[in-house]
Amino acid sequence: MKITSLTSNTRRLETAQFINLPRRNVFSFFSDPRNLEAITPPWLSFRITDRSSEAMGQGTELTYRLRVHGLPMKWVSRITEWEPDRQFVDVQMKGPYAYWHHRHIFEEVDGGTLIRDQVDFQIPFGKPGRWLLGNMVESDIREIFGYRSDLTERLLSIPSLSAFSGNAWVPLRAPVTWH
Repeated sequence: MKITSLTSNTRRLETAQFINLPRRNVFSFFSDPRNLEAITPPWLSFRITDRSSEAMGQGTELTYRLRVHGLPMKWVSRITEWEPDRQFVDVQMKGPYAYWHHRHIFEEVDGGTLIRDQVDFQIPFGKPGRWLLGNMVESDIREIFGYRSDLTERLLSIPSLSAFSGNAWVPLRAPVTWH
């Protein structure tokens, strides 16, 4: 996982994770918004409150409630690109960032799927926001995506899910240790 500067205002987070499952199954897991709740750290109190359509696809809007350092927030995102089994992009329409563009990429590789996230984001409040909040925001993003990666590994490595049909929603709200 790395965060780099694209411009003085824009940062990019890049992650990569291998999962030993077919790409279509991994895409199915990530394209179900209920799973986003399951792999988001509990300290964010993240809940989906509305969605514009039952089927996910280009144009779908999702509304969430969350808490960032105890402050309640509303986040609205829109799916702006949708390529089944390959990638999708969600863009923040309203939320805690000045800008958020998250590309989810699923690459078929020998033995499974490489999941790559590419998130371009801007910290709110311009230069003062970057100066005051920059390190905290980047630390939070690293923690969120680290948690997400760990829990994704745990959930999708469960032996009984190794041949799941693609419906992989798992309603968890706390870290799980598999023995």
